Amino acid sequence: MTRIIAGRGKGRRLKTPRGLETRPTAARLRQTLFDILAPVLPGCRFLDAFAGSGAIGLEALSRGASRVVFVDVSGPAIAAIRENVAALAAAGGDVQVLRQDARVGLAALADSGVRFDVIYLDPPYDSGLYEELLEVVSTMGLLQEGGVAVAEHFHKRELPATIGRLARTRSVRVGDHRLTFYRGQEGGIER
Repeated sequence: MTRIIAGRGKGRRLKTPRGLETRPTAARLRQTLFDILAPVLPGCRFLDAFAGSGAIGLEALSRGASRVVFVDVSGPAIAAIRENVAALAAAGGDVQVLRQDARVGLAALADSGVRFDVIYLDPPYDSGLYEELLEVVSTMGLLQEGGVAVAEHFHKRELPATIGRLARTRSVRVGDHRLTFYRGQEGGIER
């Protein structure tokens, strides 16, 4: 069972879509992610691509993000996200839910001029979408200056040190999973 870990929605159960189309992010991995992101969450604009149940974006909202955009192509996932967003309405913040392929959704958001402080990418582990989507984030200017893009992936899959104007700043293994963090090279790169 997936729950919000901390913040205004702490303890709230989340509906998850049935079937094998989505892979919920484990609580330990979410805790590690949000421990690392804690300094940038208050008031941030957060993009949750391949959102599934929306647990990542909703955790960000619960912890003080001012705006969260969810992108997923699955109808059951979108229905679960909308139900979870309604249940967490008291957490505040602005929410947008897009039922689109992530490539289309990210391009549309970039075309509209939206910029994010945190972009979370969690495509199917066996897909070839990581590099492609990080390139979109880099070239289309979706990431606010000083912002961070995070890719969740299988721990044995190595992502490049640089993609376009993005440079890997950190990689953390949690069980069989890995969180890889990127920042724009024009900003200071943290080590």
